[in-house]
Amino acid sequence: MTIEAINEQLLRAIGVGVALLDRKTLQFGFRNDTFDEWFGGENQPTQLQQLFPELDVQAMSENLIGTGRHTSEIRFKKKRRTLVIALDFTVAEGDMLVLVCQNVTRIKELESMIDSYSMMVERNTREIKREKEQVEKLLLNIMPRSVYEEYKTFGVVTPQMYDPVSVLMLDFVGFTDMVASQDPSVTVTELNDIYSAFDRIGEQFGCERIKTIGDAYITVAGLPDPTPDHSKAIANTAIRFVRYLMRRNLSHPHQWRCRIGISTGSVVGSVVGIQKYVYDIFGPAVNLASRLQEFSEPMQITVQDAVAHTIKDQFNLENVGARSIRGFGEQDIWRLSDND
Repeated sequence: MTIEAINEQLLRAIGVGVALLDRKTLQFGFRNDTFDEWFGGENQPTQLQQLFPELDVQAMSENLIGTGRHTSEIRFKKKRRTLVIALDFTVAEGDMLVLVCQNVTRIKELESMIDSYSMMVERNTREIKREKEQVEKLLLNIMPRSVYEEYKTFGVVTPQMYDPVSVLMLDFVGFTDMVASQDPSVTVTELNDIYSAFDRIGEQFGCERIKTIGDAYITVAGLPDPTPDHSKAIANTAIRFVRYLMRRNLSHPHQWRCRIGISTGSVVGSVVGIQKYVYDIFGPAVNLASRLQEFSEPMQITVQDAVAHTIKDQFNLENVGARSIRGFGEQDIWRLSDND
């Protein structure tokens, strides 16, 4: 770098600290006003290492030999504030070094603010994602996935007719007395365990749990996707519900006994409510399943005549004769029992 080039750089360096040093001794030969303002004082050092003791002089020398230039950053405490200064050394003619200093404190502060903001945004994004996953999990617990996808996409759910499907209605024997005589937390805990087991069993056979109403449990086969063997699926589910409770009762002090009714037919499924919405099904098949479970003895499964004729070659069924069913007239009903 020539003297003319140095002079030109000095003229451009308004607001930039500039100094000339002897390359061999690293003694200061010239410092502009900005440099003195930043680093000046009563006992201002005359040698580079005295002013910037943390500077890696060996690395600087190697870079100057190799490329003729070296850049670095140092922190310099001025009064109560610590400045971040960018150093730029350039080899000039006559064994001189030109040192250009820029105050990048504000830039570093902004970078730190940007980093903090980025971390905050990333953290908030993770929290939003986690909350979204929790909401999705909750919604999938109260409605079929295809219904949830429609609700998520359009914000509404179109009522659908499903025909045919098989409906299972389960009710526990003596539940009211149990609630009155036991610790409520114990009752709720046990009911949660049982319903969770029912959900897993139903899932194995492609059944969709619609809802629970206290001690009533409703699940459906053939909804939302049509299932040719929906009657077989619901029968298998019912048998395993009873089998699960029998095995559970062997190791638990309280004996849970259920009544189950199974019917087939058409239902309408949709989301009802605006703020406290829930997915529900309506139709003759639901009402009939509810009536049939009333005809069941504890730990028995009562089956509609139409269901029995569909599955009679695969399951143990006993015709118990015609019964007058409220709202449906007189119909034959059957008892479904475990093959094992």
